[in-house]
Amino acid sequence: MRKTTLLMLITILGVPASELPALAHHSFAAVFDMQGAPVKVTGTVTRFDFVNPHGFVYLDVKDDTGNVTKWKFEVTNPNALLRLGWTKETLKAGDVVTVEGPRAKDGTNFGMGRTWTLPDGRQVFGNNPDAVR
Repeated sequence: MRKTTLLMLITILGVPASELPALAHHSFAAVFDMQGAPVKVTGTVTRFDFVNPHGFVYLDVKDDTGNVTKWKFEVTNPNALLRLGWTKETLKAGDVVTVEGPRAKDGTNFGMGRTWTLPDGRQVFGNNPDAVR
């Protein structure tokens, strides 16, 4: 009887917990306005997180009056970034870059960094350009 109760308890608690990683992932289209005009900003890199499941780049963007706005851009996972020509050293704090891509649907300063222009003028993709439209 105790074994049956313990097995039922493990099953009841274990099955929902095993679904958590799947629930945590999101579709880009659920978060970003894929149909609207892309946002394009130029700013100074403050941080580059080359991490799973998605990388993030943080920028300080100055307007014409010198006011700084903080932006966050999501890029794909490190393995895919490597195949797109990135390394951990591609972006460093202090680099000035231009990024273009869809903005978050909620209107915050959050975007999907699709196309990046690096300080040396090279352009790289932050997501597979064929998979994310």
